[in-house]
Amino acid sequence: MTAEEFNKKYSAYLEERHYGLDIDHPEVVDYLDKEFEKEIEKNPEFQFSQIKMKFGSSRVYTTSDRSKNFEWEAEIDRIFRK
Repeated sequence: MTAEEFNKKYSAYLEERHYGLDIDHPEVVDYLDKEFEKEIEKNPEFQFSQIKMKFGSSRVYTTSDRSKNFEWEAEIDRIFRK
């Protein structure tokens, strides 16, 4: 799945006027796809706005707990360090 396909799949959870996932890396997209499915199951009101690389590390902006966003950022950064 590409980042564009990911954004289409989760368009109902994408906050208005935001671009969503901007990291087109297959392993990152697959990881976030699995994580979003679990998060939406627990929190149907879940929304995301941006997931991007900034200054060499990832940034995840969602309505989830900050600890969950930090967990996702850490894993994305780990994938990029491989």
